[in-house]
Amino acid sequence: MILTCPSCDTRYSVDGSKFPAAGRTVRCAKCGHSWHQEPEAPPEPVLEAVAEVAGAAPEPVPEADVAPAEVPVSDPFPTSPTRAYAPAPVSPEPPAPWGPRIAVVAGWAGLILVVLLIAVSAVRYRQDIAVIWPQSAGVYSSLGLHVNASGIDFRQVDYRRETEDGQVVLAVSGMIVNAGSRQLPVPQTVRVTLSDVSNHELYHWTFKPSATVLGPGQSVPFMTRLSSPPAAARHLEVRFAKDGS
Repeated sequence: MILTCPSCDTRYSVDGSKFPAAGRTVRCAKCGHSWHQEPEAPPEPVLEAVAEVAGAAPEPVPEADVAPAEVPVSDPFPTSPTRAYAPAPVSPEPPAPWGPRIAVVAGWAGLILVVLLIAVSAVRYRQDIAVIWPQSAGVYSSLGLHVNASGIDFRQVDYRRETEDGQVVLAVSGMIVNAGSRQLPVPQTVRVTLSDVSNHELYHWTFKPSATVLGPGQSVPFMTRLSSPPAAARHLEVRFAKDGS
């Protein structure tokens, strides 16, 4: 006799001879559901009993001795064959959004712009940088950029030959300029050097400027004269003397 649980559809094979004519209450061993089961009519031979009567020994029990008690049913048969489920198709990963790429490009563009601004500022304000950081003057010189680490420079330097009392006089003039952005002291010794075509020094002399301090952008003129300069002089250099040299 085949019993089917009305709750979970689990099937059981039991001995129909154990059921009285009025039927009896049975319980599903899988889900615990209980129901009243009518006997099978007419009774037919069934497989060996695998049902379990509550409180009874595993041996067959005469029908007359079995009380109409609840019968727990065991050994369920699967209601349907096992189904094999194919894995769900995996959709291809969508392409990366443009947002992160744009952020990376913008970051690099910003970095390049900052570097360019620093480079332009370093060239434009090189004189101020050289005054604050004199060691940078060598870097600028290697790049072909003229700077004056002291911040005080010479501009519009010129010379001319004159004759006074039958003697040749060399007159050197120009401007001493504060090229920095703050007030600076003016070195008090200016050296003028004359050299020949091979840049060999022929003669030099010094003079003292007329100003001791110059504000930002201020300038002061200078004039110095030398009687009977060397006839072989071809080059003239004006600079501030260092340590009396």
